[in-house]
Amino acid sequence: MTNFFRSLILLVFILEATQCHAENWPCWRGPRGDGSSAETNVPTNWNGETGENITWKVPVPGVGHASPVIWEDRIFLVSCLEEEKRRVLICLDRATGKTLWEETVVESALETKHRLNSFASGTPATDGKTIYVSFLVTDGREVPAQNVGTPRPTTTGEILVAAYDFDGNQLWAANPGEFTSVHGFCSSPVIHENLLIVNGDHDGNSYVVALDRKTGKTVWTTPREHKTRSYCTPLIRKIDGRTQMVMSGSKRVVSLDPMTGKQLWRVDGPTEQFVASMVFDGSKFYMAAGFPTHHVLGIRPDGKEDVTETHVEWHSTLAKCYVPSPVVLGKHLFVADDRGTVNCFDTESGDRLWQDRLGMHYSASLIVANGLVYFLADDGITKLVSPDEKLNVVHENPLGEFAFASPAISNGQLFIRGEKHLYAIGKPNAVAAR
Repeated sequence: MTNFFRSLILLVFILEATQCHAENWPCWRGPRGDGSSAETNVPTNWNGETGENITWKVPVPGVGHASPVIWEDRIFLVSCLEEEKRRVLICLDRATGKTLWEETVVESALETKHRLNSFASGTPATDGKTIYVSFLVTDGREVPAQNVGTPRPTTTGEILVAAYDFDGNQLWAANPGEFTSVHGFCSSPVIHENLLIVNGDHDGNSYVVALDRKTGKTVWTTPREHKTRSYCTPLIRKIDGRTQMVMSGSKRVVSLDPMTGKQLWRVDGPTEQFVASMVFDGSKFYMAAGFPTHHVLGIRPDGKEDVTETHVEWHSTLAKCYVPSPVVLGKHLFVADDRGTVNCFDTESGDRLWQDRLGMHYSASLIVANGLVYFLADDGITKLVSPDEKLNVVHENPLGEFAFASPAISNGQLFIRGEKHLYAIGKPNAVAAR
């Protein structure tokens, strides 16, 4: 064999290896829905103020806290142009950040919301051919807010779910149900086989709904008993031959069959409202969220019906977490308190290994890559933490502007949506994600 052919075979091997490790980031919290990246060359150093390791930085019109989603050479974002009351879907070129197209999904009066929410907080989802988005469309009415300490009015409306092709053409739009919440709207669609699943927990006739991805027609709807707002995105896992869709909200944790919406098991409580999504490590599901009380739970996945007293392996009230979703790295569960404190739990025992002050305030959910946990604080500073016996910050990276959206990782790059700009950090791999 000639040196030329040896070199050619080696090049093919390197390219294939690169392909295997490159991933798209197609939905909320990435390809596995848990904030984890399997890539090993994700940037660890950057500075948005000086431009260090910033491939490009582009302005983003409007306001939105939804994460970017990436599929090969395309980036998708949703935003709200508040003065025009327009919610838009934007497609950008991954290589340059140039806007390829922008489509108005809906024009509607702005809903009432929490000051830390936005009018475009639901992260889209894509299968590589179609992009799915969700917004709230107000109906012009106001009603007394439910589940609040101070009486005040809140807007009412319906969820709008819409599907677009990669050229920006709308394929269908559907209104699967009503929605009312004094804290506003945020529901990130989840793709499962032929279904698109949307959480409709709100202060009214709550539900979880599955739509046909080709038509938008409702396939099943599961009512939520306690009719209380929550903002959790379901996590789907196949465990011992049984596919489970697990989520907190409506005063409990539930596992549903994603194809039918039927309940498999539930844990009642431990509190009223939830925002953070759950994670799974192959052994237990972990919930870290809650208001007005705060809880962290480790739950075995093999139960049936009511498992409140039998399948909660451990329960801690030491972390005052609410909004940011946690991550699992090895035998460590990392939980961020909204107010800037970080907690590390042993996943087997539930013991808190350490707690320390890390940032000013956390809205963004945690991500994990390169064996490190990425904590993006509201002030735009990302601190990278290693899974040690005490807090060990190995890198600290400023963005130069506030940031409330959770980061995304794809093909060797990190994407962070700031208040006003989208940043592409690090150089992409030579081979695009497949």
